[in-house]
Amino acid sequence: MRVTTTDIQGVLLIEPDVFRDPRGLFLETYHARRYADAGIPGPFVQDNYSQSMRGTLRGLHYQEPHAQGKLVMVTDGAVYDVVVDIRKGSPSFSRWYGAELSAENRRQVYVPPGCAHGFCVTSDRASFLYKCTDYYAPGDERGIIWNDPALAIPWPVAAPILSAKDLIYKSLAEMEQALPRYRSAG
Repeated sequence: MRVTTTDIQGVLLIEPDVFRDPRGLFLETYHARRYADAGIPGPFVQDNYSQSMRGTLRGLHYQEPHAQGKLVMVTDGAVYDVVVDIRKGSPSFSRWYGAELSAENRRQVYVPPGCAHGFCVTSDRASFLYKCTDYYAPGDERGIIWNDPALAIPWPVAAPILSAKDLIYKSLAEMEQALPRYRSAG
């Protein structure tokens, strides 16, 4: 597997080794020891699955105070995946990272706790898997508005399909007082 660091501390792009033969393919989507050695600490306690149609944008979501690390991947279709560093005091605070994740490229992204996450479906539909380091806590659910002008994320859709809650989130600047304080890994 190949692991690429990004400009945001803790955000990693993972490209698993894919073994192909005439029958199809095989890959490890998670191996605790190898992923820990690569900087993905775990443990993961909950797996989530979503399926969405073209133009759906989910995010930018996070939980506080029960922050979740997430290992994400697409099993069918393609998405534009985005991670935003919302950890106050972080050297990369307010910066974002984006990557195409698809069933074809088999890439994964690790989203560390304290970062917001979202994705936009670019294929007819997409199936998306999340491994989470903490349990979903409905009362801790938070978000940043998807089209925050200060972030200027170049989403691949002008008028996305959004949930009611994703429509009313505020900008990062408006949410800054309530954001988690950065704690370095060292």
